[in-house]
Amino acid sequence: MAHTIINLGQGFWNIRGALRIGGLIDVGTHCSLVQLAKDRFIFLDSYELSGSVREQVMALTHQGQAVEAILNLHPFHTLHCEAMARDFPQATLYGSLRHQQKLPQLAWSPDRVESEAVAARYPELEFSLTQGIDYISAKPGVHAGSLLAYHPVSKSLHVDDTFAAPPQGGLLEKFLPEIFISPATRWALKPEANAAEIYCEWVQQLADQWQDTQNFCAAHSGLVQFKAGEFKPALLAALERARPKLQAAQ
Repeated sequence: MAHTIINLGQGFWNIRGALRIGGLIDVGTHCSLVQLAKDRFIFLDSYELSGSVREQVMALTHQGQAVEAILNLHPFHTLHCEAMARDFPQATLYGSLRHQQKLPQLAWSPDRVESEAVAARYPELEFSLTQGIDYISAKPGVHAGSLLAYHPVSKSLHVDDTFAAPPQGGLLEKFLPEIFISPATRWALKPEANAAEIYCEWVQQLADQWQDTQNFCAAHSGLVQFKAGEFKPALLAALERARPKLQAAQ
């Protein structure tokens, strides 16, 4: 996927980047830049900036000096953390326990990214941690858990892996629904009798709470834009498609 920066308005930019599996298949990745107030910015997730995208970000952020924090929301998205810490050395670096364990050489804040303390510092955003499934799964390749971030002013939802969309411009986009629940969710369920029910209730609450979403920014696909009133039924339909497999996994 080409490196691009998409201005979604109201101080929210989604940055699309490349992530090649085995050096061949590009599944894409992303981060987002959020303007909190004049001369204050934060990143959601990390991505190594280059070319014209880097130039645009630096121009927006006074050569990076206005970036005050990097919030690494997904515990398994660690490839670009060092690059971001290098490019924005003055920014506070937030991450999960796995970030801290995987990259102990970086100056991580003692406050975990999913903590209430971090959420309280950024009232411009709303956060929600996946429920009923492990945030950091011990099972190899199971990355369904994440911390989701919603920017109400721009109606933009930033999500990694938990919810997804088909790759744009290919055959899968024609045959898959516009958004879907991560297939790995069934393996991420906590070892509790009602874990699937807790997860489904969490998704339903998000569909209500963030029903105004118009910009759905997913990590490994692209930007899906909804008209007013379209997001909630799309997410609930995705949940109903996934529900039987989740219940069977209990």
